[in-house]
Amino acid sequence: MEQALDKGLKAAQARFTGGISPIALAAAYADWALHLSSAPGKQLELLEKAGKKIWRFTTHAARCAQNPNTAETCITPLPQDKRFKDEAWQQWPFNMISQGFLLNQQWWQNATTGVAGVTRQHEDVVTFVTRQILDVFSPSNFALTNPEVLAKTASEGGMNLVRGWQNFLEDATRANSGEKPVGLEDFKVGENLATSPGKVVYRNRLIELIQYAPTTDKVRPEPILIVPAWIMKYYILDLSAENSFVRYLTAQGFTVFMISWRNPDGADRDLGMDDYLSSGVMAAVNAVDTITGGEHIHAIGYCLGGTLLSIAAAAMARDNDARLESLTLLAAQVDFTQAGELTLFINDSQLAYLDDMMWDKGYLDTKQMAGAFQLLRSNDLIWSRVIHDYLMGGRSEMNDLMAWNADATRMPYKMHSQYLRQLFLNNDLAEGRFLAGGNNVAITDIRAPVFMVGTERDHVAPWHSVYKFNLLSDTDVTFVLTNGGHNAGIVSEPGHPHRHYRMRAKHKDAPYHDPDRWYAEADVVDGSWWPALVTWLGDKSGDPVPPPPMGTPDGSYAPLCDAPGTYIFQE
Repeated sequence: MEQALDKGLKAAQARFTGGISPIALAAAYADWALHLSSAPGKQLELLEKAGKKIWRFTTHAARCAQNPNTAETCITPLPQDKRFKDEAWQQWPFNMISQGFLLNQQWWQNATTGVAGVTRQHEDVVTFVTRQILDVFSPSNFALTNPEVLAKTASEGGMNLVRGWQNFLEDATRANSGEKPVGLEDFKVGENLATSPGKVVYRNRLIELIQYAPTTDKVRPEPILIVPAWIMKYYILDLSAENSFVRYLTAQGFTVFMISWRNPDGADRDLGMDDYLSSGVMAAVNAVDTITGGEHIHAIGYCLGGTLLSIAAAAMARDNDARLESLTLLAAQVDFTQAGELTLFINDSQLAYLDDMMWDKGYLDTKQMAGAFQLLRSNDLIWSRVIHDYLMGGRSEMNDLMAWNADATRMPYKMHSQYLRQLFLNNDLAEGRFLAGGNNVAITDIRAPVFMVGTERDHVAPWHSVYKFNLLSDTDVTFVLTNGGHNAGIVSEPGHPHRHYRMRAKHKDAPYHDPDRWYAEADVVDGSWWPALVTWLGDKSGDPVPPPPMGTPDGSYAPLCDAPGTYIFQE
């Protein structure tokens, strides 16, 4: 009863904190503030920097008084900061307003970093949260200090603000009633999303396995099994007809299978990582093996699905199961020591808080996950929309990737707790402590050749973290770095404008090169990385043969229904 009281209290509290532990946050700020208060040298340094910034700003203001339209600046925004790129921000007084904000932001960056004695994790938390607070007060977010909004308001007689207010009310109403975002009604699964033809050939409590229909007269004998992350619905790899990864692979003469994960609810609270391994990946491997007549499998894993596939591959190697011909990992991590800003709030205090929050329902709600990912790119995903939709009076156009992103999934209590503690917090997989089927697994046991893809602007799986696979593996690794982010960099079909990638292969006995050296030495190739993967898979495949049957009509893998199945429609 006492334990239930504690958990219930924290679960209720979490509804108001967005899942962030106030104790963990207070501990981070206390660590920073106490160490800063006992560091007079750092305080003098900050005082000196403040004086220099005031002098720079004052000098710049004097120049602007002489020439109000000067293009000179006293501070340049970071390359990824697009808030003040419009020419209107170079005009007085908006140049002064934006420059003052950027100088203030830079000073706080100096204040929250480099304080001796503060733990790295606490420093990252304080820096991140402080940046989020400052971004709220960016002059670009307010009508009276944003020259673009003022110009729009003047030209339209304020109708942009009227439309913006209507947009805000509509979005708030939809959010409160649980309705989908505006524009999502134009995208429907099975109609213009996830339309590749196929059959569900296997179903259990956790997955549906889809076998896609061949589109060529002959196919490679080795099938492809795709393991997507269960933190998202699988059809990011089968979006619209023109950018479907599945359609591309079948058109290149491959038999493709895809796991569609069930969206868990409170009854699934006790599903753990072992369940996702045995009832997920291994159940799918057994089905594909039976349907294709025992041919070796090209396995592809995306994001968290790639992490799980790596665990499965290591466990299969440990058990002398040689059914995997190759392994392709898309934006997937096996070492979590540099796992990006998602690790900011991964400590014992925060995880205990998350456990109690999930205990209340038996799963992690979709709103918590969506909010966390939006915060990582708040300027792109939150404030830019506020400006565009509510101040400028526009409407952000929905596309297939945005529609997929709005179709969120849940995470069961036990699995999510194990995943965060064992992988993110303790790094058990990289250090050989992770158990699969009751026994340890090691990435070094994998002997199948590996094709890895990282993306340049990945906030979920930073490419330096993905690259760490090279430190743990004992097999041939071909590493690809493509431009784009965690999702858009992977959905990078041939013909997509402004795409490029770098690629280099490393033999298992070759010396290790650190990621920055690899980046400097790898040549840039224009276009999509998809053809490079197909070439790589083709070199490891046999000569084309007639396609296998769709399932086993007389066996345990008889087709159950048409793709995209039933689990994909669960909300």
